[in-house]
Amino acid sequence: MRHGYLGRKLHRPTDERRALLRNLMGSLIRYERITTTEARAKELRRHIERLITTARRGDLHSRRLVLSALPDPPAAAKLFHVIAPRFKDRPGGYTRLTRVGFRKGDGATLMQIEFVEGEAEPAPAASGA
Repeated sequence: MRHGYLGRKLHRPTDERRALLRNLMGSLIRYERITTTEARAKELRRHIERLITTARRGDLHSRRLVLSALPDPPAAAKLFHVIAPRFKDRPGGYTRLTRVGFRKGDGATLMQIEFVEGEAEPAPAASGA
């Protein structure tokens, strides 16, 4: 039985897994939408939502906590100044996962992870009249 085990190992040693998740968090904050495998996206969602909840407080302690988990100062600044204010009234559920197909090489399920609010809406279709 696997009682008490939390999180996915992603077939990596601890230091590689931690570095992978930090890089994925930085990329998601920087580009606001990334495509990755299903397991990585589901694990990333757990970590990024906790990070956003911490950043919503905006005090010095939360800045230090975010910088310890995300060692990319420009991404941390964007998290505090752009992303966290977007979700100030939202109680959780900051990201959306969407299946986008399968990877060509090994058939792994690919998912797109993106932020829910404040994204650019697609332009309406032009009418033919």
